[in-house]
Amino acid sequence: MLEQLLIFTRGGLILWTCKELGNALKGSPIDTLIRSCLLEEHSGAASYNYDAAGASYTLKWTFHNELGLVFVAVYQRILHLLYVDDLLAMVKREFSEIYDPKRTVYNDFDETFRQLRREAEARADEFKKSKQMVKPVNNSKKQGQVQKAGFDKGNKKSEGGLAADEDDGDKVKGRKFENGYSNGNRIEIEEPRMTGVVNGKENTSSNISAFDVSKLQKRTKGGKKTDTDVNKGSKADPKKKVEKKKRVWDDAPTETKLDYTDPVDGNGNENIEVVAADQGESKMDIDEIISSDSEDEEDNNVVNDSQPEAKKKGWFSSMFQSIAGKASLEKADLEPALKALKDRLMTKNVAEEIAEKLCESVAASLEGKKLASFTRISSTVQAAMEEALVRILTPRRSIDILRDVHAAKEQRKPYVVVFVGVNGVGKSTNLAKVAYWLLQHNVSVMMAACDTFRSGAVEQLRTHARRLQIPIFEKGYEKDPAIVAKEAIQEATRNGSDVVLVDTAGRMQDNEPLMRALSKLIYLNNPDLVLFVGEALVGNDAVDQLSKFNQKLVDLSSSPTPRLIDGILLTKFDTIDDKVGAALSMVYISGAPVMFVGCGQSYTDLKKLNVKSIVKTLLK
Repeated sequence: MLEQLLIFTRGGLILWTCKELGNALKGSPIDTLIRSCLLEEHSGAASYNYDAAGASYTLKWTFHNELGLVFVAVYQRILHLLYVDDLLAMVKREFSEIYDPKRTVYNDFDETFRQLRREAEARADEFKKSKQMVKPVNNSKKQGQVQKAGFDKGNKKSEGGLAADEDDGDKVKGRKFENGYSNGNRIEIEEPRMTGVVNGKENTSSNISAFDVSKLQKRTKGGKKTDTDVNKGSKADPKKKVEKKKRVWDDAPTETKLDYTDPVDGNGNENIEVVAADQGESKMDIDEIISSDSEDEEDNNVVNDSQPEAKKKGWFSSMFQSIAGKASLEKADLEPALKALKDRLMTKNVAEEIAEKLCESVAASLEGKKLASFTRISSTVQAAMEEALVRILTPRRSIDILRDVHAAKEQRKPYVVVFVGVNGVGKSTNLAKVAYWLLQHNVSVMMAACDTFRSGAVEQLRTHARRLQIPIFEKGYEKDPAIVAKEAIQEATRNGSDVVLVDTAGRMQDNEPLMRALSKLIYLNNPDLVLFVGEALVGNDAVDQLSKFNQKLVDLSSSPTPRLIDGILLTKFDTIDDKVGAALSMVYISGAPVMFVGCGQSYTDLKKLNVKSIVKTLLK
């Protein structure tokens, strides 16, 4: 049974709801759909599943992009209603004919909807009956059936129940699949046999003579061949020989200190007098300026490179369409430009799955819109994609750490940040960068060494704490990190520290014991911010890491409302040039914003993510 059907504008104004379907929806499925799907450019999906206490809903929707209307149907997930798509299409067609932007009440649409619903249900019933009346195809061989000699009798037949003819049989027989099987019979895929040199010995098991690289002959400028015996080798000209310069050792000590390990005196006692690291102002507080130079026009290549030859239009027809405009954009018109945009995003290191979903969402938002005069389809698609990227990368909610730190300070409790991520992404180093930035804003910081798994992790964090001259709470190795973090927060409450930065062990997303320990740490201490530290170098792996981290935190948590990733710290951003797609992939799959960007080796190399710069780079 259909639970509800709503019609509202893209601005959020509800125009019509079905009064007959007055069932009170449990939870807030419509708000969740708008917040988590439509605003996050997931509108290209076929449906959305919403789970609430005591109910599970499936939501389907369609758009009227020219009028800016959204049509949403809600029904129980267990029912699998077949007529919902048909009903939404009919409601969209009928309502668009009576829609007036000045009207806000459409009580006269109730009777029309009842009739449309009856028609859709009747068609669905007829479809069910027609499917039940269809008899299964008999697998026995019929009269007049021709079977190709050499085929096994157990081979599968075509869908029509007839065997393949002789021509098709030859084609199928000659086809070789990647897995080495064809029509149920195993075949061998022939590979070219070549001779090669393995460990200095020539493999002559094949009769085919391979090209021997050692027998290459060099030609002089006059065309004469020179001796190229590999064993003898040609001697270089002594005049061109470059001699290695002798190294001059300077006995003077270096001015900068490179060793920051534990300083001890002659008796073995620690000497903790280390000068605090002062490397200037952190880049977090420096606003990045983007040049306003006009971008290169690439719209001509967008359509011409991806459109098939058979579908290319002439110069006059394309110019007439750009001048006069088009009645409404269709999916076939958008496909060439969207394919070019997808390829461009993938070259920028965006995960293929994310690029595909983005293009589907942009197509759903443009389909049915009227193309303006003097406007190309490619430029319209690019503008829509730019808006979508800005909407995705812009945080849904404001996360101001300094403001939240002062709010927690007024409540006389420390602000707790937990750094999580896979192995080797730079959690400890970037934790120190965040600590350095907080110190510049007169915030007292304490580190918690909760990486009790990796050898040297505590010593690494201790070195950063000594350089920054901030306290560190540690309990050594092979301890429960959840208990260490809890004791660290208690210690910070006693000594009045404003922020506790919790360092955790690096772990792969499939390592269940370590993921269970992380879930326990987050559940037991309830931190204010959970930061996922990821590399900007990864592409498709970023999607797998973040989605599995969030899934494990849900599955392994003891809380009915488990905590997920709150923000992202993207490291090694200075090594990727224009391959900035990992930032988009991570934000799209998790919905968490990129709060910090690591861009170097010093403590000041920490920046904010500039959304406009990322979008400009992705579409360049």
